[in-house]
Order: sequence, then C-alpha cells, then structure tokens
Amino acid sequence: MSSVEIEKKDRIWRPFTQMLNAEAPLMVRSGNGVYLELENRRKIVDCISSWWVNIHGHARPEIAAAIAEQAHKLEQVIFAGFTHEPAENLAERLLTHLPSNLKHIFFSDNGSTAVEVALKMAFQFWLNAGEKRSKFIAFEGGYHGDTAGSMSIGQGSPFWNTFEPLLFSIELAPFPSTFDNDPHVDEKERRSLQRLKEILEGGANDIAAICIEPLIQGAGGMRFCRPEFLKAVRKLCEEYKVLLIFDEVMTGFGRTGDWFAACRANVQPDLICISKGITGGFLPLSVTACSSEIFDGFLSKDHSKTFFHGHSYTANPLACAAAIASMDLLEKDPTVFTGMESRHRAFVKKHLSNHPRLIQQRACGTIFAAEIESKEGDSYFNSIAPVLKKQFIEKGFLIRPLGNTIYLMPPYCIDDAVLEDAYKAIAETC
Repeated sequence: MSSVEIEKKDRIWRPFTQMLNAEAPLMVRSGNGVYLELENRRKIVDCISSWWVNIHGHARPEIAAAIAEQAHKLEQVIFAGFTHEPAENLAERLLTHLPSNLKHIFFSDNGSTAVEVALKMAFQFWLNAGEKRSKFIAFEGGYHGDTAGSMSIGQGSPFWNTFEPLLFSIELAPFPSTFDNDPHVDEKERRSLQRLKEILEGGANDIAAICIEPLIQGAGGMRFCRPEFLKAVRKLCEEYKVLLIFDEVMTGFGRTGDWFAACRANVQPDLICISKGITGGFLPLSVTACSSEIFDGFLSKDHSKTFFHGHSYTANPLACAAAIASMDLLEKDPTVFTGMESRHRAFVKKHLSNHPRLIQQRACGTIFAAEIESKEGDSYFNSIAPVLKKQFIEKGFLIRPLGNTIYLMPPYCIDDAVLEDAYKAIAETC
C-alpha cells in the first residue's frame, strides 16, 4: 500500500473500528429500497437497515420530497423562544401513538442524547421536589449510548470499560433474556425482580429511576424479555415511587410489531427515549417524551428549576419534516411492521428450525435473532463475527453479527423473496 493510499485509508476515523488493521471500507454509490449499490455497481441487501435507522429502506421518495419542500421554506431556526410548524405537527403526531400518559415532547439530536436528557430530567425532577436522588438502576447487557450518562447506565456492556473512571455508579440487575420455548424464563424473571426489590428495599429514596430497553436489548445481543416482566418492573416502580425510563431508541417506530415496545407490552413509562427510525434514516433527530407530572415538576418562579439543556439543531425543521413524512408512511400501512413477525417465523420454520448450530431462536416484530454455538461462548467480541460478516457480504447481504448473535432487522419494504433469500444465506453460511 502506498503512502497516499495509507493516508486516504486513515483520513476518516471510523466508529467501533480498530484502525490499525481495519480493512478498507466499502464505498457505497447509492441506495434504493432494500439495496445498497457499491462503487463497482454491485448490489447488496441491507438486512440491518443500516444500523437500524432506515425503516422504510433507502432513498424513499416521499421523505426526500418532504425534506426538499421544507428546505425552500425554513432550514433551521433557534428553538429557544421560537417554534415552527414541522416541530408542532410532529409533537402532536407523536403523542397520538405514544402511551397516553406521556404528554410532553423534548427534542434533541441522537439516541445517546435522548437518554442523557431522560437521566437529567429524572434527577432534576426529584431535586426540584426537594429530594436528592442521584442513583439509577439499569440492566446487565444494556446499551444506551455513548455520552457519559448513557455510558454510565450501560455499564453492563463491555464497551465502556476504558471509560469507567469517568462514569457515575449505578445499580445493576440481571436482564431475563429469553427465547422461543425457553423453559427457564420464569426463574430468570424471578431472579431479576428479586434483585430489583433488594436494591429498592435497600434505599429507594436514593433511586431516581430504573432504565431499560423494553422487550429487546439491541447492541447487547438482541436479547429479548417478555411483556410480563416489564409489567412487573412498572409495578415495582409504583410501589417504591421510582421513575421508569424506556429506552426505545432502537425499538421505536414499529420494530417490535407495534408503534412502540411500551404499546406492545401495554406498559406506561414515565419517560421514553426515541430516535433511530424517527426520520426513516434521513436526518438525525431524537425525542424524550415525559408525563405531565415530570413536566410540572419544572414549572417554578425559581429560575434554577429550569431544565437547562439544548442543542444548536434542536427540532431542526428539515428533520421534523422527514419524521412527519415517515409517520405518514407508517400510518398509511402499519401492516409493514405489524405483519413482519409472522413472515420471520414462517422462514425460520422453513430454513432454520433444524439448524444444528443456531440456538435460542427468537422473533419479535420485525426482528429475528439466534445464537451461533461457539467454543468462545456468547460474546460481542467473538471472532466469528467478522468472518461471517465478510461471507455474508460476498453472498450479497449486509448482515452484521453482534459477536456470535446473528440477527435480521430489515427495512419494512423488503419483499418475501428477498427476505427468504436472506434466511437461505444464514442457513448456508452458519
């Protein structure tokens, strides 16, 4: 490799990548629907919605048109002291689909920040009420983002060991990860709930909130839990007067087969964090929604009780327009996400049900996952991941294993023939 090629290779520092030995990235020329077209005009099927954001597929014309139209009206305005129609309309639309107890929308710019906002709101809510509650409860294996606060409650993840000295301490409970026909799920849930109760019994007055990825832990390995568990957690929060935060950055906008995991589980959190699919993958945007009780806790003639948080691009009009167009598509045909679980299960039964290496198979909404049996055990850093990823690309599929966890999270526009081909590729490769 020439010095010029080396310089070009390292010019961009890539996320979650060891740059010393990283292979050259694939140059993407364009995207259309479920396909990404590479520089050599070869097409690959995006089976993970490009880090879970392109819920409608790539280059959806309705969203592109909405952004273009808005760009000719208003591209950006400071959101302190001003507002605009796209933000007002989006807030109203979101509240019709979120749990009914959530009444207020706070805009920010990405999933990590949406979680950070929820943590700060929870802490200050209690502080404004005269209680200093500075601790949070989270779950082993959780991932909530890359900012300091979101890393702190993601300490069940191996990603943040380097930054441990910078993080605040939390209480951790086991996540009752389950799968289809799991004979031990009741015992897993009992242990987790018992641990939660022990923590709360030991000092609920110090706990600001419990934070969980509802129904599915994403980056932790597509680990599922049952709605019954979330209902039990909600009950504990009510019993011990602790707030409940749902991190739906990944699970929102249809991923679990309903608009939100909270809706599928029929559980009302006090705060909910959403991002990723909100604009259909076109522009960065996120939301933290809260109950009136929390919102009212910041209303005061005492200026110090104000929620001092904001971003230069808060409620960016272009992003809001994209989100509205995305919601139009979801409302027009919700079967694209409500009906995908049955499609997953049909192809699992046809191609993977007797697979000798794929265990703990599970499906929820638009997501399928399973573990590949490996001598290295279950780990995000399992060496099988890059090998499989390369083999899938060679077969024409973007499937990016989380360690030894294989999963599909395709755009909603994927048709049965292409989805079945993805399952055939998994069967042949694993």
